[in-house]
Amino acid sequence: MNTMSVNVAAVGPATSVAGARDSARAFLEGLDRPIAAEAADTVVLVVSELVTNALRHGGGTCTLNLTAHPDGVEVAVRDRSSRTPRMRTPDLNGGTGGFGWPMVNRLARTTAVTRQAAGGKTVSALVAR
Repeated sequence: MNTMSVNVAAVGPATSVAGARDSARAFLEGLDRPIAAEAADTVVLVVSELVTNALRHGGGTCTLNLTAHPDGVEVAVRDRSSRTPRMRTPDLNGGTGGFGWPMVNRLARTTAVTRQAAGGKTVSALVAR
């Protein structure tokens, strides 16, 4: 099983998210058993959404962990906030979001939010290979 962990800080959020996407692509390219291009794109999109949400709502830093399983790739993002993601009506006019978490739930086979004993949470999504 292949695993990877990357610490992401919001020095420049756009750069940080781009770096997380680059790390995910490198991880996927290095897998012993490659995944289909469409599945890889889905993993990268889920990484982008979860890292963006963690940096925006979770305290400005996060840790990205990727784990390859026989049937999928797990994307797990840990941040310092105990607030869990929630479904809400997307804001079509004000630009305040509401699109990411529903999209992650549609793209992933499963999602989970685990509160950490030391504070914060881990949001994970399993994307099919």
